[in-house]
Amino acid sequence: MDESALGNRDKRGFWRPNKKLNYGPVLVWPFKVWVFLKWLFGYPGFIFPWNAGYVAITVIAWFYLTPSIETMSTLSIDWMALVFLRNVALTIIIVSAWYFFLYMKKTQSTEFKYNKRWPQDNKSSIFMFKSQTLDSIFWTFASGVPIWTLYETLMLWLYSSGKIPWIDASMHPIWFVVLMFLTPVIHEIHFYFAHRLTHVKFLYKWVHYLHHRYTNPEPWSGIAMHPVEHMIYFAGIWIFALIPSHPMHMMFIAIRLGVAPSQGHTGFDKIVTGKDSAVDIGIYNHYLHHKYFEVNYSDGIIPLDKIFGSFHDGSLEADKKMQKRLDTYNLGNEFN
Repeated sequence: MDESALGNRDKRGFWRPNKKLNYGPVLVWPFKVWVFLKWLFGYPGFIFPWNAGYVAITVIAWFYLTPSIETMSTLSIDWMALVFLRNVALTIIIVSAWYFFLYMKKTQSTEFKYNKRWPQDNKSSIFMFKSQTLDSIFWTFASGVPIWTLYETLMLWLYSSGKIPWIDASMHPIWFVVLMFLTPVIHEIHFYFAHRLTHVKFLYKWVHYLHHRYTNPEPWSGIAMHPVEHMIYFAGIWIFALIPSHPMHMMFIAIRLGVAPSQGHTGFDKIVTGKDSAVDIGIYNHYLHHKYFEVNYSDGIIPLDKIFGSFHDGSLEADKKMQKRLDTYNLGNEFN
């Protein structure tokens, strides 16, 4: 599929979609039920394909890759280590799949890639091992997956030992389904405010700067962060200690936090599926965040960035406004 049909690439090699960014039809007036339902159940939409995929991974992980309730009712390094290995495996399989097809095999070359350059070409000394990819992999497994696992296993213990409410899906099917739909929204709200917190100058300088070195992100950049940021980022898991829920709801947000960022950092706008077809990955808003630092803090489900004045719609007009503010961050941004 020809990328020029859906966007333009400038003389520096940066591709921009023709369509401006917007949010789903949530918190809009007048509210249009049909438009909302089409977004909710359509393809691509809120559920399909991506959230449906992460729910499927959650269901498989819960029924086949998680210790029994009886085992988890007592804290033990044995079963916690098994959950850790499960999370390591999920991370390797999912992130490696994105990386293998888009960056190693280069199945679509740079078609729909925002930045035409490959991050592997960056041998800067700011990265450990002078490699962006190896640097990303190090931080992912050195603290990302361990902190994700620690939070998740403590929550599983709290559920299994009866210390927090555990709803029975058969007795509360409507609430179970509604909460599954709400989980990405809960994630979005937590992520927005946690993300803005890490952009406070002190935290940015000492913590969040590490993640923002990846101005040309690739799949392994997803949860490559400072350990302190991992503690803040994965804290979204704890929200379910306050909400009557099933462990699958908690695991859904945990898996989204752990592996979905690989999708959000592919650096590609679409996956080419045929001569005249492509699937939208839906990450342009976050790519712009890596490009301009202080815009698009949320994932784009609900209009938090519009409400709080941090929205960038991807247009040239918005570019000009944001470019003037880049000097706040002394990172030598490559887009200047």
